[in-house]
Amino acid sequence: MKIVKTVLAAILAIAFALPAMAQGSTSTMTPYSKYGYGILGDNATGTQRAMGGVGYAMQNGRQINAKNPASYVAMDSLTFLWDIGLDLTTVWAKEPGGSSKSTGGGLDYITMQFPITKYLAGSAGLMPYTSVGYSFGSDITYGAEARTGTGGINQLYLGLSGQPFKGFSVGANVYYLFGNLVNDIYVTTDASDVTLFERVMQVRDWNATFGMQYNLKFNKKHQATVGAVFTPGKSVHGTTFGVYYDVVNDENLPDTVGYGKMKNGYSIPETYGAGISYTYDNRFNFELDYTYQPWSKAKFGKIENFEDSRLVDRWKLGFGTQIVPSLRGGYLGRINYRFGAYYSHDYITIDTNNMREWGLTLGFGLPAPGSKTVFNIGFEYKRRYTAPVKLVTEDYFNLTLSVNFNEMWFWKNKIN
Repeated sequence: MKIVKTVLAAILAIAFALPAMAQGSTSTMTPYSKYGYGILGDNATGTQRAMGGVGYAMQNGRQINAKNPASYVAMDSLTFLWDIGLDLTTVWAKEPGGSSKSTGGGLDYITMQFPITKYLAGSAGLMPYTSVGYSFGSDITYGAEARTGTGGINQLYLGLSGQPFKGFSVGANVYYLFGNLVNDIYVTTDASDVTLFERVMQVRDWNATFGMQYNLKFNKKHQATVGAVFTPGKSVHGTTFGVYYDVVNDENLPDTVGYGKMKNGYSIPETYGAGISYTYDNRFNFELDYTYQPWSKAKFGKIENFEDSRLVDRWKLGFGTQIVPSLRGGYLGRINYRFGAYYSHDYITIDTNNMREWGLTLGFGLPAPGSKTVFNIGFEYKRRYTAPVKLVTEDYFNLTLSVNFNEMWFWKNKIN
């Protein structure tokens, strides 16, 4: 009965989170997000973000790892896991015309994980796939132009993991992709006439990710894990259209242009991910991950009055470390100390310039007294820029807060 109540509570929590995430992350504040589908997410939890975003080879029975669904079965068969994360961001942007500072934040993700049998486990949650958020303006001949963008694509997922034989696990996540991407261009003339060009993409689609992990134990203290994931490429389903508003004498005269189905005109490529990790005595863990997405093969249609989005292949390299000085010592010794770094060659280009990103991460997992629940705090500094010509250089400071609830829901006390 307790598991039924918990699952119902999880469904309600995700349902309440849907409206907030449907609006897109308020921590996305970059003009680069107006290109393509926006800034891509990597399905990383707060713990993983503090370790450079790694996770393909991560096997930890006390942490949810949605990056590789094969990891779910590594959990204790008596445990139920929750993980809820928040993101707070400050960004400093520099460009030839000046500099600016912005702040934002909000709910990042909500996930849950539960055992089914000794060799089978499941997971469900809500995570961002892409996010769009920007606001900037410029002077034009006989007036001014302002651009804004909001929204994003979210992933509501259900995953299953099994262990066919010792050390080897497989899994899959099925995603429902949904969300609206809205990009606006306001043109104001010197005579105070206002025209709005609006581009809207409404995504409603399905996809899946398949994963595997193999864990090899050398002895009681040494073990290595390799992991891999694959997400097939596919045509994107949904609708897209442009709206033209000519504001004259305080009246909106809308005209919809370019309305059509996204199928066959828009697509996402396959994703390949692989990682390797080493663990010593359950106190030291190191992981190296690589992600590749051939976005140059993807389709992205053009809408009237908006620029083309030319997409290129994306790859990302990351590493992370977690250290626990003492599993059963004093409080400071039981804290999880994490750090990592990553470098990304992104899928977005502006003219002939490709967007790049690198970051350094640091974090702490603070165990709750008398419980297996862990409060996670992470810090991330990253720089986003274009090369070979630097157009807008952005320096980010992210603060991530998450709570990893770890409770023995399925333990039955003996009656004496």
